[in-house]
Amino acid sequence: MSPAIRNLVILLVVLAGGVYFLSTLAHEQPQKRVEKSVPNEALGR
Repeated sequence: MSPAIRNLVILLVVLAGGVYFLSTLAHEQPQKRVEKSVPNEALGR
């Protein structure tokens, strides 16, 4: 195999591995509803 083809194959394998690795890193977390009681004084009434 010529060195140019071998280098291209290695580069493609590294890029594919990098894309797969980055795709597994972060996932969105579902939002949680947080309810907090607010005293009447804080409402300005």
